[in-house]
Amino acid sequence: MRTTLLILFSLIVFLAAGCGGSSSTTTPIVYVTLSPLNVSVALGTTQQFTETTSGSTNTDVTWQVDGITGGNSTYGTISTTGLYTPPATVPNPATVTVTVISQANTADIANASVTIISGVSVSVSPASANLELSGTQQFTAAVTGNSNTGVTWQAGGVTGGNSTYGTISADGLYTAPSSGSTPFGVSITAISKADATKSGTASVTVHGGISISLVPNPASVTTFGSQQFTATVSGTSTTGVTWQVNGITGGGSTTGTITQAGLYRAPNSVPTKGTNGKSQTATVTVSAISQADSTVVSSVVVTVTSPNQATQISPTVLGVSGGNALDTSGSTCCSGTLGALVSRGGKQYILSTNHVLARTDQASIGESIMQPGLLDTSCATSGTTAVATLSQFANLENPASGKPVADAALAQVVAGKVDAQGTILELGGSTTNGQPTDGAPLAGSGGTPTQGLAVAKSGRSTGLTCSTIGVVNLTTKIDYQKGCNSDTTFSVTFSNLVAISSSSFSAEGDSGSLIVDQSTSAPVALLVAGSDTDTIAAPVSDVLATLADPSTNELPVFVGSSTAHAVAACSLPGPQSASIQTASSFSASAEKLQAASSVRDAHAAELLAKYSLESVGVADSLDQSGEAAIVLFVTKEESLQSFPQTIDGVRTRIVESSARPKSSVLSVAETATSISPASSGGSAIELTSPELRRASSVQSQRVEQLLKLKGVQGVGIGASSDHPGEAALAIFVIRGTVHDSIPAVLDGVRTKVRESSRFHLGSASMSSRSRSCNAPVKSQSQTADEK
Repeated sequence: MRTTLLILFSLIVFLAAGCGGSSSTTTPIVYVTLSPLNVSVALGTTQQFTETTSGSTNTDVTWQVDGITGGNSTYGTISTTGLYTPPATVPNPATVTVTVISQANTADIANASVTIISGVSVSVSPASANLELSGTQQFTAAVTGNSNTGVTWQAGGVTGGNSTYGTISADGLYTAPSSGSTPFGVSITAISKADATKSGTASVTVHGGISISLVPNPASVTTFGSQQFTATVSGTSTTGVTWQVNGITGGGSTTGTITQAGLYRAPNSVPTKGTNGKSQTATVTVSAISQADSTVVSSVVVTVTSPNQATQISPTVLGVSGGNALDTSGSTCCSGTLGALVSRGGKQYILSTNHVLARTDQASIGESIMQPGLLDTSCATSGTTAVATLSQFANLENPASGKPVADAALAQVVAGKVDAQGTILELGGSTTNGQPTDGAPLAGSGGTPTQGLAVAKSGRSTGLTCSTIGVVNLTTKIDYQKGCNSDTTFSVTFSNLVAISSSSFSAEGDSGSLIVDQSTSAPVALLVAGSDTDTIAAPVSDVLATLADPSTNELPVFVGSSTAHAVAACSLPGPQSASIQTASSFSASAEKLQAASSVRDAHAAELLAKYSLESVGVADSLDQSGEAAIVLFVTKEESLQSFPQTIDGVRTRIVESSARPKSSVLSVAETATSISPASSGGSAIELTSPELRRASSVQSQRVEQLLKLKGVQGVGIGASSDHPGEAALAIFVIRGTVHDSIPAVLDGVRTKVRESSRFHLGSASMSSRSRSCNAPVKSQSQTADEK
C-alpha cells in the first residue's frame, strides 16, 4: 500500500512538471481592428488605413494586399503605416483585400475590402458604319477620366478580330472580311487599358454582293397613266424589294402610287413644288429597296407629264401648250397655254392671256401662234404648227380706257388647225378605262366665279386640276416684263380678280388656261398669275368685255357644248380636291397663347353665362398665322349667333362641338384635343349673299389704304376660318418680308391674313442652252422663270 501511494505521488509530480510548471510561456490574446472596412479608391489616389492593437505590449503589425506583404504592382501597395496606393490600372477583379496582422499573435488579423475605380469612360466614333465586303473604316476611341488613354480594340469580341468578323488594328482601323453571307453585323469594341471593365462600342453592318437594277431608268409617265418597273436583285437568294415613291412605301395620290409588283400609277395632275417663290412642276423618285438588305436601294427619277404639253394631232384641242412664235429673247423662249375657243362675228379665235399670245404688249397683229409652245420644242419653231394668228389684245401698260381690266388676247384660228367644237383636253364628263375624256366647256358667255365655287382647269404644265375659289373681288398688283426674260418691267393693278387657294392647282406655264365650274363646265375665269399657294384668275365677264370687237362692240362667246356636264376628272380618285387649302403653319408662340389664356380667364364666366357656351379654350387662330385665339365651343344651332370677333384685342375662334368637353375652361392642351380635324379650317364654305355684300362694302372703302401697307400685295373677300360662314377681308402679304400690323377686325369685318410668295405671271420660260434640241422634251426637267 505504502509503495503504491508513493508511485502515484511521483507520477502526479511528473505530470505537473510536464505541463510547464513555473518555467513555461503563454501567447497573449491580441485584438486588432481596422478602418475603414469598405472603401473605393480611384486610380492615382491613396487611401490611409488605421489599425488599433490591444491585448499586448507588442503593437507591431504586418500589412498585406491580397495576401502579399506590402502588396505589388498588380493589386496595389501598402506601406508599413497603412497607406494604400492602387496599381496603375484596375485589376480584374477590381476588388482587393487589405489585411493587417498582429506580430504579437499572427492569428489575430483584420481585413478591409477595397474597390479600385478608374473614373474612366470610353466612347467610339463613328457609332455605326455600313461597309462593303473588304471595306475599311477608321474608328476613334475617346477615353476620359484617366491619363492613360490607351485602348485595346476588338472586332466581334476578338482582340484584333479575325477572318470571320474582320480585323482591327491597334489604332482602330477596321477592315471588313472579304467574304460572308451579307448583310451581317459586327460589334467593334474599344477596351480601356486603364480599366478593362470600361469600354465603348460601335456597330458595323457589312454588305456586299447585293445590287438592284431598275428598268426603265429614267422614266416618263403621263398623268392618269401607268408604268411597270422591274427590279432585278443579284447577290442574294432573297430577291424581294419594297417599292417607294418619294420615300413613302406604296406612294400616295399626290406623287403617284406603286404596287408590290412595281406597277406605278401616275397622279391625276403633275406634282408641284414651291421653288424661288413660285409653284413649279416637279419630278418624283421611285425606289426599290432590297428586302435582304435595306441599305441597298436603287432609284429612278420619274417625270410626270401632262398630255397638254405634247404636240397635238391637227386639229388641236385646247388647254394645251402654245404661244407666240416670236416669244424669244436671245437663247430664252417663253410660252403658256392655249386656253379656249371663242367666236365673234362668225370667226373663231383662241383665247389666252396677253403675255402668252401678245408677248406682253410687244407683239404685232398677225404674228403666228404655235402649238406646242417654244417651251416644249427647245425654243425651236421646227416641229410646231401655226394654229392661229394674233388678232387682238388688251394693252396692259397703256390701256385705252386708262385702267386695264384683264390680261387677255385673241388669235384667229388657221382653218382646220383647231378643233371647231372647242374641245379641251381631259375636260369631258365621262371616263374611259379610268382616264377622263376630252370635252368642250358650256357654250355661251360663261358664269360668275363665286367664293366657294368648285372649279377645274386644263393647262399646259399641270394638266387637269381641281380646287375651289377661296377669294373674290381681289385687287392686286402684278409685275410684267416687256418681252420674254426682259429686264424692263412695269406693274399693273387689277381689281375683281379671284384666287384659287391651292398650291397644286397650277404652275408656271399654265397661264391662259380656262377655269370652269366643276359641276357644269361653264367658263368662269382665265388663269393669269399665281404664287406658291394660290392661283390668280380674271372673271370671264371682264375678259370678254376687254376683247369686244373695236368696230361693232360685239363680245366674244365661248364655243362649246349646249348642255352642261360635270368635269369627270374631278371625281376620280387622286389628289383632286374641292377644298380650300389653308396656310401650312398657324402655330402661335407660347407667350401669345399665355396672353390669350389670361384674357380668356378674365372673361370666361361672362362668356359662358352670356352666350350659353359649352366651353372656352385657347388655340391658334386660323385667320392669321402665328396668332392665338380664344376658342368658343358651341353647338351647331348656336354657331349662327353673333359672337364677339375679338376680346380685348384677341381674336375669337368658333368651333362647333357635338360633345361637351369635360371642363368649361380648357387649357391649351385640352382645347387641342377637343377640336376635331373637321374644325381645322380646311373645308370650303360658301358665303351667303348678305355676308358677301357686308364685306364688299368694307373692302371697297379700305382697299386703297390696305394696299399701301408694307408687305401687302392683295386684298379680297374670303371666308373666315375662325368663324366658318362669316366673311373676312382676305389680305395677302408677301412671305418673308416685314409687313405692317393688320387689325383683327376692320369696320366690323374680320381680317384673314394669307402669307404667300409674291404673285408671278403664270407663263414659263427656259433657255435653249439648258439642254440639247435633240433631247426628248420634258417640261418637268426645265427651270421655269417669271416671264
